[in-house]
Amino acid sequence: QVQLVESGGGWVQAGGSLRLSCVASGRTFSNYAMGWFRQAPRKEREFVAAISWSGRITSYADSVKGRFTISRDNAKNTVYLQMNSLKPEDTAVYYCARDRTFQGVGLTTTIQYAYWGQGTQVTVSS
Repeated sequence: QVQLVESGGGWVQAGGSLRLSCVASGRTFSNYAMGWFRQAPRKEREFVAAISWSGRITSYADSVKGRFTISRDNAKNTVYLQMNSLKPEDTAVYYCARDRTFQGVGLTTTIQYAYWGQGTQVTVSS
C-alpha cells in the first residue's frame, strides 16, 4: 500500500511563496508519475501540475503556469510544488497523487491517479 503525506501548507499574503512537499512510502516511487491537485470550498478538485516518472516531462494548469514549479527527488521519495506569486484564488486544499500507470508521463484528470494524500491547506489573503 502506498501512503502519501503532504506538508508545507499555511497562510500567506498575496504575492508570497510556499513550497509544498509530498513524501511517498514504498520502493516504487521512482517508477510513477506524480501530480498535484487542489480543491477549493464548493468546487471540484482540479489539476495543478504533474511530473513524469523520470522528471523530464512536466505539465501545468494554465492558471498556475509561470508561477508554480513541480519537481521530484526520487532518492527522497518526494515531490515538491514551489508556488510563487500566490493569489487569493490559489486558496484551496492541495493534494498530491500517484499515477496508476507504470512509468507514465503524468496526466491531468483525477481518474488517472490511484493514490492520494490527505491534503494540506493553503490560504492566500489579499
